[in-house]
Amino acid sequence: MIERQPCVYILASGRHGTLYIGVTSDLMARVHQHRGGAMAGFTSRYAVHRLVHYEIFDTMPAAIAREKQLKAWRREWKVNLIERANPLWEDRAIELGFPPRA
Repeated sequence: MIERQPCVYILASGRHGTLYIGVTSDLMARVHQHRGGAMAGFTSRYAVHRLVHYEIFDTMPAAIAREKQLKAWRREWKVNLIERANPLWEDRAIELGFPPRA
């Protein structure tokens, strides 16, 4: 994966747990921040650290538009999106080279 690439990502606290949707131009750095607790706030408070879905885009405006779209979706639609490609809600960060979380 290209290091700097606009992307939308979904983190979860666990299977069918709390969800967080974000956008970034550097997925690796952002996942590192979330997993390391460097980002105080929602994800730290609710232990939302598992990368369960991400989509890569050519431009940041396209990624931001998709983020807004996903945030407006009903929870059921978000769960279906995740489960189409990741039915077990596995941590996709491991596929990107991150160690498994305890």
